[in-house]
Amino acid sequence: MHRTLSVASSPVRDLLALTSRPEVISFAGGLPAPELFDLDGVRAAYDLALRDRAVLQYAPTEGNADLRALVSARLTGRGLPTSDVLITTGSQQALALVATAMLGPGAVVAVEEPTYLAALQCFRMTGARIVSVASDADGLVPESLRSVVAREKPGLLYLVPTFANPTGRTLSASRRVEIAEIAAAHDLWIVEDDPYGELRYRGSAVPPVASVSDRTIYLGSFSKVGAPGMRLGWLRAPADLLRTLTIVKQAADLHTSTVDQAAAAAYLAHNDLDAHIARLCVEYGARRDAMIAALSATMPAGTTWSDPDGGMFVWLRLPGDVDSVVLLKDALSHDVAFVPGAAFFATAPDHATLRMSFTSNAVEEIREGMARLAKVLL
Repeated sequence: MHRTLSVASSPVRDLLALTSRPEVISFAGGLPAPELFDLDGVRAAYDLALRDRAVLQYAPTEGNADLRALVSARLTGRGLPTSDVLITTGSQQALALVATAMLGPGAVVAVEEPTYLAALQCFRMTGARIVSVASDADGLVPESLRSVVAREKPGLLYLVPTFANPTGRTLSASRRVEIAEIAAAHDLWIVEDDPYGELRYRGSAVPPVASVSDRTIYLGSFSKVGAPGMRLGWLRAPADLLRTLTIVKQAADLHTSTVDQAAAAAYLAHNDLDAHIARLCVEYGARRDAMIAALSATMPAGTTWSDPDGGMFVWLRLPGDVDSVVLLKDALSHDVAFVPGAAFFATAPDHATLRMSFTSNAVEEIREGMARLAKVLL
């Protein structure tokens, strides 16, 4: 109970309330664009699912058998041979199940610095101690991981290796192999969180860490390529661990929504998800380009930023001794928003950082939002 009371609220979730006014152009939430949802396809999928009354009944904890087979086949087709998965209520629940099963007071979990802030919340809820590993433009630095493993002896390493939240960076293929070797040598489990991997706008796909390490728990989601309101994710792990995590889920919520799973299975069976993702990539790529193109005229001299090949985020660091929390208050008065970066750090926060998402606003809205932001920053 005391651990729960000490966990801070997510500033991103809090910002969603502050930016709900229609006049605000928000670069804060990592939200897919609602106008790009395949509404007709999803509506038809629910209609198909509801032809069977069983979709309104209790169901197995493991998840809908058809959906599990379809997700497993899709992962296999992407170069990650998969025989089974556990369906979860979003990949956030998958992360919570892993934390519940594998962490607790006295446990040590290593994270890239900075990292996904809801993962930090999840780990803090267990009472585990979080240690940070350095990162650069190519993602987590293996030499830093070696030092942390030798010094702190973590049992778990959490990564968002492809188009990371919050930085947008992608861990290089060579580093993925090196990190897998470190994990094997030190009995270290890797949690590979991959909600953004299919949203690539340039360059070639990098094999998942799970394809080179059998000590990897792979988390996926329908939220970024389908619809987040369906709250559907999945977890891939070695068979023994998958059984344990299924029992943990059984205690948490019995099973994920039966009707939503059935609708997702119908959607995947009757629609071309790859074609839908290709459309998303064209639109999101144009939005990414618009934001990147506007940065030099928006940010003060000396600002640095990431240049992501995909995903949803650009990560920035402002020059000098500034606090992006203070700047956000001024930005909101100009009807534009971003996420201050400090909350993404597990240990020593950098208050001059901020995260901006480009996916939920059209190109013209991005240009207008950046013009508003320039009034605050220049």
